[in-house]
Amino acid sequence: MTAFILVSGTYTGGWIWREVAARLRESGAEVYPATLTGMGERRHLAGPGTDLESHIEDLVQLIDHMDAPEVVMVGHCYGIHPVLGAAGRRPERIARIVYVDAGMPQDGDAALELVPDRVVRDRLSDPTGQGEVDWRIPPPPLDEWQRWGSIDGVPADALARLARLAAPQPRGTLTQPLRLSDAVAELPTTGVLCTGNGSSIAMVEGLVGLGDPRLQALTDPRVTFFELDTGHWPMLSTPGELAEVLFRAAAGEGHRLARAVSEQPAHLRPFLMDVPERSRARVGKVDLHLPDADAPRPAVALVHGGPVPPGVQPTPRDWPTFVGYGQYVASLGAVGVTLDHRLHSLDDYARAAEDVAEAVELVRADPRVDGERVALWYFSAGGLLSADWLAAPPAWLRCVAATYPVLAPLPNWGLADSRFRPAATVRTAGQLPIVLTRVELERAEIAATVEEFLTAAEDCKANVEVVDVPLGQHGFETIDHSEQARDAVTRAVRSVLGHLRS
Repeated sequence: MTAFILVSGTYTGGWIWREVAARLRESGAEVYPATLTGMGERRHLAGPGTDLESHIEDLVQLIDHMDAPEVVMVGHCYGIHPVLGAAGRRPERIARIVYVDAGMPQDGDAALELVPDRVVRDRLSDPTGQGEVDWRIPPPPLDEWQRWGSIDGVPADALARLARLAAPQPRGTLTQPLRLSDAVAELPTTGVLCTGNGSSIAMVEGLVGLGDPRLQALTDPRVTFFELDTGHWPMLSTPGELAEVLFRAAAGEGHRLARAVSEQPAHLRPFLMDVPERSRARVGKVDLHLPDADAPRPAVALVHGGPVPPGVQPTPRDWPTFVGYGQYVASLGAVGVTLDHRLHSLDDYARAAEDVAEAVELVRADPRVDGERVALWYFSAGGLLSADWLAAPPAWLRCVAATYPVLAPLPNWGLADSRFRPAATVRTAGQLPIVLTRVELERAEIAATVEEFLTAAEDCKANVEVVDVPLGQHGFETIDHSEQARDAVTRAVRSVLGHLRS
């Protein structure tokens, strides 16, 4: 008989698993929804000394008092921290660890440090804003739960119950670093990704393909993945689907990444077009792909997405997609610009924006460039970096382009209050030409941001041209070598160059 321990995130207790637990029991499983010290009906047991170790010990005691020889431990959000801590103390009892829309904490990580939303982090660190720190952190009000993760799909009554039953979180549970046993790395794991909160298998595969050594463990055949088309609270929004996924995870089912990443990474495959080779000049972190011309020429700066782990080789300015665009632009008489910026994590957008601005000024000052005729072209998650330029377009910016872009922060990116929201700043772009390349097979969570952008653009009558790629995928330039894809690249490049010359 399969036995599950269900551990919830901040402010909640075992009650949040009620419907999931009922479905698991109906199928014959043993289920133990854990309410940790200080949470729910155990809130009176907490004190200033309640910390992560207290919650780990809660779970160790639970494991020790179970008859089942092996248990599947399920951690949602913060709950994965005590789950990993307890699994390291009793690895021989753990059949599998399931991460439900949770991060991947490493040894020494405190839960507070991994909260993606900077505003939430600051609020948790100093809830009064006056330097006064209580040992308890009050739960958010009803209208702010979405800051802790997308509430997509959660019924109104369930959301009201979440807010009503939430308990203050002992601060020490979020600030004490997690200490991981080496034994945890040997345990089978499953990730349950909630696409409505901005996670997907495709995103994980893309990040693994970039070569981040911290993620290579995800290619182990004992690691599996599932997706749920819902927000951050699947136990409230899709309890039946979550229960089914937990059963399948316990059986070792799910998507495995090993085969997907065994080939050459998609971003390093050849560009979809053969383009004439032009000379290339490297200036700092900027490369100029130069046309055959004596006079200064307009420039197209190609801005990559990310996050790209530090130390990845080759760096984005040498990736086939950007080199291909740069050379193609140069073959048509303009300067193609490829560059590197420091978008290494979701906290780095401000730093990456500074890098792009510095690169643009360097390019505009180059004597081979007509500094009054420049286009900025953004790709994938780099699309958020277009927000500043759309908000207040300078006179020399003749066009903004975006290809399979992210145009509003995804729910779990923690950028809700940031300036990086092109879907909002397009309202102040005036008649600046915008060329948007949209792929038919875009990931749903990204496609939603494009639709948000286009709706805002239509409302304010922005000057947007959409180039569609039938059957195109995210990153299509190196994986979809079709006539339709090549035609889309040709149309987009020629449109951008047309705006530079008008």
